[in-house]
Amino acid sequence: MWVAYNVRYSENNTNKDIMKKFWPFSFYFLYFAAASSLFPFFVIFYQELGYSGTQIGLLTGIPPLITIIAAPFGTGLADSTKRHKLVMGIGLFVGISMIVMLPFLRIFGLVFTAVILHNIFMSPIGSLGDSATLTMLGEERTMYGRIRLGGTLGWGLFAPIAGFLVQHQGLKIAFWSFSIIMAVNLFVSQKFDFGAPAENTSSNGGIKTLLSNRTWIFFLLTAFLGGLGAFSTASYLYPYMAELGAVESQMGFASLIATMTELPIFFFGHRLIRRFKSHNLFITAIILMGIRALLFSVASTPSMVYLVQALGGTMFPLLWLAGVNYADENAPAGLKSTAQGLFSAMSFGFGSAVGGFVGGILLANIGGRSMFFVFGIAILVLIVLIETIRRLTVGHAVPQ
Repeated sequence: MWVAYNVRYSENNTNKDIMKKFWPFSFYFLYFAAASSLFPFFVIFYQELGYSGTQIGLLTGIPPLITIIAAPFGTGLADSTKRHKLVMGIGLFVGISMIVMLPFLRIFGLVFTAVILHNIFMSPIGSLGDSATLTMLGEERTMYGRIRLGGTLGWGLFAPIAGFLVQHQGLKIAFWSFSIIMAVNLFVSQKFDFGAPAENTSSNGGIKTLLSNRTWIFFLLTAFLGGLGAFSTASYLYPYMAELGAVESQMGFASLIATMTELPIFFFGHRLIRRFKSHNLFITAIILMGIRALLFSVASTPSMVYLVQALGGTMFPLLWLAGVNYADENAPAGLKSTAQGLFSAMSFGFGSAVGGFVGGILLANIGGRSMFFVFGIAILVLIVLIETIRRLTVGHAVPQ
């Protein structure tokens, strides 16, 4: 009997361990599958509505700015109220509702409002997912990369399916696909475990606590550079390839190369984190982004862009893995989600917004080649400056 009890106990623990990885993996898979089903078609949707370039610019440029406020506010609210699942559920529900409405709207003001509300409520979702995943992994948090691999697979598998459906069924199918997949993810998100409640902290007080820490200030400054490097490439690589004479199929192949090279980084990311530590990897990723931009600036053919992409695809997962782990390692008790929200706001909010706005101006005035050269030099000079000041004011040692 005792042996049978031990066997059942061991099996139950094994099943719990499996589910602690299954639910986060499923969340990322569905989250990015939904994103790939719709987000690449937003500009086409706006063009079909007959919007001007300025209107489309507002609809695409404002969302990253929203992340700066909405992500840390939402995650801070979840930490302060200890209602992470509720905040996540409401965010997903409202975000889905806005997407369901969009195909029926034509007036710019209504479309703009729906897009803004969607981004406000969806901004904290990814950071809350990261926080829950790391909590559920516990001592295995360095395995985060393999869980996050689900997102890469979801995007890679559903992007071509979405393209096929839109080609044969029209743009509305993209909105329905997103809504259905994300509705399933709403259920999955309620399976997350955010750990036992810690001491009471207000949303505003939690953010102030982090921003009063010099180590965090320097981390957020480097996170800005990461977002600048990532978003400038994501937004302006295709226009630059067009300058080089590439057609749409060649542009898609460049994206495929980058996606495929993400896989080994996410899969073996835990070994990289253990071996080199999160801060060192984070700085390395940003330096490599600067170098990638310079390599893009000297590429003269689409084939040369492929070579850069084969190396460049490793940088975003390296940045994400190291940043998420570093934020978790250095977050005070009770502020894990707030920390992820600040990291997201600075990199994929502020950094992305600056990269988008400045990149558009540079592309229009000096062309893609010079634009990437400017970004590359700026990233490398600023990361050296930030790290030098950090070492002089905080010291060489970085909390791990």
